[in-house]
Amino acid sequence: MALDRYVAICYPLRHAAIFTHQLVPQTGAVVTLRAAILVAPCMVLIKYRLQFYHTTIISHSYCEHMAIVKLAAEDVQLNKIYGLFEAFIVAGFDLMFITLSYIQMCITVFRLPQKEARLKAFNTCIAHICVFLHFYLLAFFSFTHRFGTHIPSYIHILFSSIYLLVPPFLNPLVCGAKTKQICIHMVKMCS
Repeated sequence: MALDRYVAICYPLRHAAIFTHQLVPQTGAVVTLRAAILVAPCMVLIKYRLQFYHTTIISHSYCEHMAIVKLAAEDVQLNKIYGLFEAFIVAGFDLMFITLSYIQMCITVFRLPQKEARLKAFNTCIAHICVFLHFYLLAFFSFTHRFGTHIPSYIHILFSSIYLLVPPFLNPLVCGAKTKQICIHMVKMCS
């Protein structure tokens, strides 16, 4: 989404030329490959390092790396370190590139000669910033199980489930609310 907004604002006349039918699947493949490369060591660490478990019942509503690690009856320090490394790498790179793209977009928007064009561009950026914020804030709270050992487990489970369910639900609403036809239809449905 940040890449799309970056190209749409910084190179508006070349958007269709940049986002070709080949680039979109290639971008999806790179994102999927990155996730697979980062998750594979987690599975290897769990499979070959952890042999004994206190129980086999995961307290989460889905199978998560740290939920399995917490079940182990062995030294899990390496698993915890890699889990933190993975979280910081993903969030760090994503936030760094998103921040750099939005800085570049703001520079481009401030150079626009018309005030209406600047307002329209900022209006588009604000919706996307809201999407990123709710995603990363919920991600931060879902990772609290690594640090907050005094927080009850049902709170961790609740935040992890919210993190998986709310962003995909809110993304179309936040982005679609900017479209006039969708906004009118939503108002009709609610009234």
